[in-house]
Amino acid sequence: MPVTRFGVSLDEELLHALDDYVAENRFANRSQAIRHLIEKNLVEEKWKCDNIVAGAVVLVFNHEKADILKKSSEIQFDYRDVVLSSQGFYLNEQNYLEIVAVKGPSKRLTEISDRLISIKGIQHGKLVMSKAE
Repeated sequence: MPVTRFGVSLDEELLHALDDYVAENRFANRSQAIRHLIEKNLVEEKWKCDNIVAGAVVLVFNHEKADILKKSSEIQFDYRDVVLSSQGFYLNEQNYLEIVAVKGPSKRLTEISDRLISIKGIQHGKLVMSKAE
């Protein structure tokens, strides 16, 4: 894809914030960070319109709490119209990482994500969505 160059004027405080963002996220340069932020904003706008998007729900929890996997499976079954697959990984002796791949209307993906993340015992949960079309 061809790249078009253009100039951007920012006040100094915003420029420092952009530079911090570039460093924190290890972007190669400001242009890459700005492209990422624009793409992220466009995707989030699609979420609001309830467009078809793809994504993943990432969950981290103590695998010794067996009922968490059971509840997660039950919720995924309820949302089988948007769940593509799920995969789990043992991170260490206690922690388990489950990734649920999803595709469908953004509101539906937000619903399943909220339900999964709210399972008692989930240590960390996040929904990541991207445009699918």
